[in-house]
Amino acid sequence: MIKVGIIGCGKIAQKRHIPEYLENPESEIGGYYDLNQARAAQLAGQFGGKAYASYQELLADKSIDAVSVCTANHTHAEITIAALKAGKHVLCEKPMATTLEDCEAMVRTAQEQHKILLIGQNQRLAKAHQKARELIASGAIGKIITFRTTFGHGGPETWSIDPGKNVWFFDKKQAVMGAMADLGIHKTDLIHFLTGEEIVETTARLTTLDKRDGQGNLIGVDDNAVCIYRLSGGALGTMTVSWTYYGPEDNSTIVYGQKGIMRLYDDPRFGIQLHLNTGEAIFYEIDQIQTNQSQTSSGVIDAFVEALTTGKPSELAAESVLKSMRVIFASIESSEIGRPVAIQHH
Repeated sequence: MIKVGIIGCGKIAQKRHIPEYLENPESEIGGYYDLNQARAAQLAGQFGGKAYASYQELLADKSIDAVSVCTANHTHAEITIAALKAGKHVLCEKPMATTLEDCEAMVRTAQEQHKILLIGQNQRLAKAHQKARELIASGAIGKIITFRTTFGHGGPETWSIDPGKNVWFFDKKQAVMGAMADLGIHKTDLIHFLTGEEIVETTARLTTLDKRDGQGNLIGVDDNAVCIYRLSGGALGTMTVSWTYYGPEDNSTIVYGQKGIMRLYDDPRFGIQLHLNTGEAIFYEIDQIQTNQSQTSSGVIDAFVEALTTGKPSELAAESVLKSMRVIFASIESSEIGRPVAIQHH
């Protein structure tokens, strides 16, 4: 039985991590820490376990085998590295960290401590995405020419455990990055996952168009980002993310190949649609992507527990996320300097 601690008891912990640990027969929750100590105490009373006064106190508890880091972006690296050094395995929420140096330090520490470090890139686990990767690898749509991937919703202010215009997502000091890191890391990572290629160049524009804080000022982080990505195989495509889609979420991806077109999560019924240049159309009724309003099991917790109990390499291993974080930071640089930025992965 894996005994886990929850560090950060906000919405992502309450909607995904905690219920998924409780549903996994090989894990139990031993403790909680949150800046809001009453919140941690309430969860401990509801689900069992102990509320700790600090994350350091939780990490000092030798009965805790592993932790979920569900805190604000700016603390991911600090808490993850401390947890690894305390002998804990770690599942860290995305974005991995707020600098590339911190991301690399997290991976390096996990290797030095011989501990497992996974990042919650749940879009890799979506069933249609996994099937799509198989189809692309098998040549179902031929060589990829171009693509477009989108993730947009109405913003984190309604999702947060403390909803409103002063959520930490909008605070430059706590979030550091906006929609590009919150949503863009998902779709950037997905392009790597689906294609098996690397993004080698980005031309990006990050901007704040509409979101305002409680004082009526534009927030300090980006609420929209548009990127043009070039892949190692030559394909060119777009990645668009937004916190200002004030209607249904858009979490779709379309891949255009020499033999046809693949549409992912672009239809309310079919997770995958293939439209081939022969005129044939193939539809896969697999699943539907999660939304903030419709939460289903992400599979992330099960993947973490499986990695801990079997020792097998995980789909969500932190080192595999590094190349996607490189693209995020390169895109931020591209937006700042106003020109394309090449990305070195090796």
